[in-house]
Amino acid sequence: MAERARWYVVHTYSGYENKVKVNLEKTVENRNLSEWIHDVQVPMEEQVEVKDGKKKITLKKIFPGYVLVKMIMTDDSWYIVRNTRGVTGFVGPGSKPVALTDEEVSSMGIAEKQVSIDVKAGETVKVTSGPLENFPAVIQEINQEKHKIKALVNMFGRETPVELDFSQIEKLD
Repeated sequence: MAERARWYVVHTYSGYENKVKVNLEKTVENRNLSEWIHDVQVPMEEQVEVKDGKKKITLKKIFPGYVLVKMIMTDDSWYIVRNTRGVTGFVGPGSKPVALTDEEVSSMGIAEKQVSIDVKAGETVKVTSGPLENFPAVIQEINQEKHKIKALVNMFGRETPVELDFSQIEKLD
């Protein structure tokens, strides 16, 4: 897959930003779309308010009515995002979404989700969820960008290659 994931801006009903984020993340998890839709963010900033002489720090949406989605644009991924409850459409001319440039992304201060795991190729881990739950797996390859590993699971006396999310494995002590 040569295409890389890009950030797109999705317009939502006002006040629905967090609901859209949660709904989209659930859809990605339930339909196993993590290779197409990588990240969903509602950009927030801390604001200090002084009320009754006391400082109070609150989080405020930087772009009310908008959600940022890091995805690989395909007809299917477009359809999933576009038809999420609360989404009114992508930002861009007509029906063609326009990806943000790298400069725009860095100027917005979008923090990439950094997930790291303390395992190496050749180590054995335990599968914690899915159809292979509780099976041991020997790591063959680690893909930090996609948050996945390729591993071999011994099923019925045969080594079977599988791809697992970081969230599906646990290091054996």
